[in-house]
Amino acid sequence: MGVTMKDIKELRSRTGAGVLDCKKALNKVDGDIEAAVEFLREKGMAAAAKKAGRVAAEGLVSLNISDDRKKGVLVEVNSETDFVAKNDNFQALVNDISEHLMQSEADEVEAVENEAWFKDDSETVSEVIKAAIANIGENINLRRFKRVETDGYLFGYIHMGGKIGVLVEFANEFTEEKAQTAKDVAMHIAAINPEFLDRDSVDAESIEKEKKIYKEQMLNEGKPEHIIDQIVEGKINKYYTQVCLLEQPFVRDDDQTVAEILEENDMEVKQFTRFEIGEGIEKKEEDFAAEVAAMTKNQ
Repeated sequence: MGVTMKDIKELRSRTGAGVLDCKKALNKVDGDIEAAVEFLREKGMAAAAKKAGRVAAEGLVSLNISDDRKKGVLVEVNSETDFVAKNDNFQALVNDISEHLMQSEADEVEAVENEAWFKDDSETVSEVIKAAIANIGENINLRRFKRVETDGYLFGYIHMGGKIGVLVEFANEFTEEKAQTAKDVAMHIAAINPEFLDRDSVDAESIEKEKKIYKEQMLNEGKPEHIIDQIVEGKINKYYTQVCLLEQPFVRDDDQTVAEILEENDMEVKQFTRFEIGEGIEKKEEDFAAEVAAMTKNQ
């Protein structure tokens, strides 16, 4: 199977590598995108490799937490343009969807869309969204949500007017003395974007993939084989500090880790969710095609 334009685009969005480098990498690994990501990283051509490209899309992330902080919802609703995302009617719809989710027990978007609307059980959530599409004039999509109920307490943070949202579950009971630290931790997650809570949360497949990449990097740099394993272990430890919330330097005081800040305040994070508008949503093909055409013309 030949390498397609779509494959090149996806690889480029995930690695930041050049178009021609992406094409060469895909040809090298018979079109396997995951293998191509690793190949580019091993050759030092990729700035980073993520499971989903973070390309632009519009809309809002909304946060809703009950007064007793025992129940909360984080939801992403997409629109086509930022202009509509700032529209009062769209924002009201997002707030209403968030409130509906607080009352719902459904775990999947499709199930929610088929539910009777919390304000009027004569219509479904899907019908309410379709009516909003007709009224506003743009496609609107309930993309994803996370609902959490806890014996501890919830805290959250919305950044950039709804571009990023975070919902954090803490253990034990909430006190006002813990409010600022809880907010700071949520802000840290918004800013730094950890992938995991701690080392135990990192899956073995991710670790083995990183080890393979680091080993190939060392071999390509000409490092002696007998010291490579030791170097790789050091890099894995650094990897944990980059992707695990509890091991990251705290954004407000990088002399301490998040774990140390939590311990000082007798706090414990049980889980967190971070949504950023447009994560993994592809741009229109025209822009990429034009860029490839321009590059090809110059060859």
